[in-house]
Amino acid sequence: MKDAAPNLNHRIAERVRELRAAKKLSLDALASKSGVSRSMISLVERGESSPTAVVLEKLAAGLNVSLASLFDPPTAAKQVISPVARRKDQAEWQDPASGYVRRNVSPPGGSQPMQITEVRFPPGQRVAFDAPARDVCIYQQIWVLEGTIEITAGQECVRLREGDCFAMQNDGCTMFHNPTRKTARYAVVVATEALKKR
Repeated sequence: MKDAAPNLNHRIAERVRELRAAKKLSLDALASKSGVSRSMISLVERGESSPTAVVLEKLAAGLNVSLASLFDPPTAAKQVISPVARRKDQAEWQDPASGYVRRNVSPPGGSQPMQITEVRFPPGQRVAFDAPARDVCIYQQIWVLEGTIEITAGQECVRLREGDCFAMQNDGCTMFHNPTRKTARYAVVVATEALKKR
């Protein structure tokens, strides 16, 4: 997985550049929308930084996409879209801050509104996401496959054990914490829906 990290950072760089260009956002505009500094965005887009999960979530919110979509291959690199994602082709990425490992399970570039990610979360670690609002609703269901995880979403804190599932809307501050001495493994199913304009 470590050998794949530079290639994945390059993929993330291309995707962020591609999405920013598609939305006609300058570096300054994306910095304003995401809360990530212009210089950090520039480093990410050049593949010269290993951004943390917190930074990537802020960029995803600023680009109005899900975090998982930042790991998709750039449009120019996509072959014929397949409904099958073979295990060997599923991108794995490790957060440099917490050490958690995420693997995009869903086939990239599909037209379906949901994505599945598997996460291995190290003992004692925590990650807090406080992303800006998006123009889409992002719904998540977290299904624990092994171990224990605590999730704080807004004012609600739940402890999930093997087999438990928690449904939430990703619209504010969310913290993931592994309070145990064993790695937790869980699946995250994300679905997006356009917000209704008033």
